[in-house]
Amino acid sequence: MLQKNVLDYLDSSAARFPHKLAFADEARSFTFGQLRACARGLGTALADLGPQHNRPVAVLVNHTAANLAAFFGVLEAGHFYVPLDLQMPLPRLRGILETLSPAALVYPAGEETLAQALADLCPVLCAEEGFAHPPQDALLDARRGRVLDIDPVYAIFTSGSTGEPKGVSICHRSVIDMVEQFMHAFAFADGAVWGNQAPFDFDVSVKDIFLSLRVGGRLEILEKKLFSFPKLLLERLNERSVDTIIWAAT
Repeated sequence: MLQKNVLDYLDSSAARFPHKLAFADEARSFTFGQLRACARGLGTALADLGPQHNRPVAVLVNHTAANLAAFFGVLEAGHFYVPLDLQMPLPRLRGILETLSPAALVYPAGEETLAQALADLCPVLCAEEGFAHPPQDALLDARRGRVLDIDPVYAIFTSGSTGEPKGVSICHRSVIDMVEQFMHAFAFADGAVWGNQAPFDFDVSVKDIFLSLRVGGRLEILEKKLFSFPKLLLERLNERSVDTIIWAAT
């Protein structure tokens, strides 16, 4: 069957490997089963905000496994996610949200003060509260049925170094085609363990996220400080049995 939604990768891996780790950072991890359950809880909470679908949802990110669960929650609601680094200056965040006019902003636990500073621009929702929301399967299935393969998966805003930041969106078909072409070219092994370096508001991270889902592998999210100390980085790669990396050269 022709895939038209990147959630097919999550569904497949959750069905095959419900108890295997999918995403992990220094402090937290999600199995495929937990990832899907949390995503559908958040997706229901977002869908409850209104009947519209295929809207942008901003996600404040701090490079954690919970950020990725939030991305998939946005997709479960029939929307597309827009990662925004929560370390950005508040005026820049506000400017992006004013341009974006999102259906909601999802923020990590502990960032309530920042979220409230943006709450006049759109509804705000704590990711953890969304994860715990009871899922409504019929609602989510109906939302998903309306998604086309040419609808966006995500949008990433440029740095704005040459002017105002601009959003660039990528559709489901483009992500699926990229994943399948990478699989054809490199034949990544089922269960491979990926090491993620790239921030989630940088498009290189998309390969890590969706290729690891495609093979039912584990994505280890490596914190930024490791890259200042190569010895610690190599120790972490060995400790977490990382065998696959796609890193941008600098």
